[in-house]
Amino acid sequence: MAIDPEHERWNARFAAAPDYVFGTAPNQFLVSQRARLKPGQKALAVADGEGRNGVWLAQQGLEVLSVDVSPAAQDKAKKLAAANGVAIATELADITRWRWPVERFDVVAAIMIQFAQSPAREAIFGAMKTALKRGGLVIIQGYRPEQLAYKTGGPPNAENMYTEEMLRREFGDFAILHLRAHDDPIAEGAGHSGMSALIDMVAQKP
Repeated sequence: MAIDPEHERWNARFAAAPDYVFGTAPNQFLVSQRARLKPGQKALAVADGEGRNGVWLAQQGLEVLSVDVSPAAQDKAKKLAAANGVAIATELADITRWRWPVERFDVVAAIMIQFAQSPAREAIFGAMKTALKRGGLVIIQGYRPEQLAYKTGGPPNAENMYTEEMLRREFGDFAILHLRAHDDPIAEGAGHSGMSALIDMVAQKP
């Protein structure tokens, strides 16, 4: 099987960094949604990288599956979980080809997963929705196209970014509980640092 150069690039990036590329602290928008989470829920952390968000979900008492394409990142995720006294399950997978579970999770967290353009992005969104149980929540934070001017993280292509119109369209069959576009500074390791053009969403499966 041919090795995907993009997968290799990410794995090399995670492997070469002596510390955590995006830090060890969870994404602050995810943290802001703590009140919506309940111990014992099943959570999927999509393209979870070095595990900062999956580990935080586990610290809230959720049963977490952390999925990523990089073995180096998942090794770091397991170490981060152990250092924080929690356990997470990991699965090495390319989410564009992964056999997504059906109605298995109460929460799907998709934080800064902007490596896919249309139509792969819409397929991922659809799979996320299918993976949720009825009443389950999808929690998303991403960059808007305006992020290209800031150059403080994220992909170099506007086509990879999210807009309010796009998210309303793709999750129009869900109840949108929160949707906000804003510019704010973030500090997530060397990978995401500085003023950023962000968009956040929480939507619930009917």
